[in-house]
Formats: sequence, structure tokens, C-alpha cells
Amino acid sequence: MLVFVSVMNLHAQQPSADDMLNQIGMLKRLEAMQPDSVGPKYQLALASLNYAITYPHAPQTEQMLTQAQETIDQMAQLKGADQSDLNTLRGFLLMVRIVQDPAQNGQKYYLDVMQYYERALKQNPHNTLALKLQAKFVEGMKQATAQ
Repeated sequence: MLVFVSVMNLHAQQPSADDMLNQIGMLKRLEAMQPDSVGPKYQLALASLNYAITYPHAPQTEQMLTQAQETIDQMAQLKGADQSDLNTLRGFLLMVRIVQDPAQNGQKYYLDVMQYYERALKQNPHNTLALKLQAKFVEGMKQATAQ
């Protein structure tokens, strides 16, 4: 059974750019149907950022980042928006900017990214997305500075 799971993991592939864009399109429609709901906005922002970090130099990436920023700003205006989630998304957005152009954006956004993740975890120490993103960011920066 363990061998089967290992083989399945080897063949599991990340979604294609088109699959991700289709998912984002569906989330946009869902968000439009529920404009006062935080959940669809969160999912839309997260999907947009996942696309942008997976395909940092794709033609649609700037549009995804603009959309994510607008969605995060809209979420911040809603009652019931989780501040930990907002800070996580803000940190993720800047992390994508660093991935796009490490030489130009690394020093510019490094401290902000760290502060957003720290705030997110102070507000909710169990925010698994913030924990994962912070760990990936720290590891990525260690690798980048070791070169």
C-alpha cells in the first residue's frame, strides 16, 4: 500500500495554467453571486496568488496580482473578515512579487512579507496557510542568499 501511495504521489501533477485559470473564472462567478461574503473572496484571492506564484512570468500574472490586491482590499471592508487571513494574503502577494524579480523586489519586500506572516500568526497561531507560507519563504530566502 505504501508503495502505491508513493507511486501515486510521483504521478500527481500540479494543475495546468488553463486549469487554474478556469478555476479562477469559476471563483469569480461565485464571488459575484455572493458579493458580501468573505469566503468566496478569500478563495478567489488565494487561487489568483497560487496562479501567480506558479506562473510568475505568464502574461496573465499581473492581472491575477491586481485582482488579488483588489479582492483583499474588498475583504478588508467586510464585517467578519479574518485579520489573520488578510495578513497572510498580503504577505503572499508580496512574496509573489519577490519571486517575480528577486533582485529588484527581494530587499524591497522582504521585511514586509515577514511582518505580515508574523502578524497573521500572532492573530491566529493555528493559521496553517500562514505557517506554511512563512516556512517556504524563509527556506526560499535562505537558498537565495546562499548562492
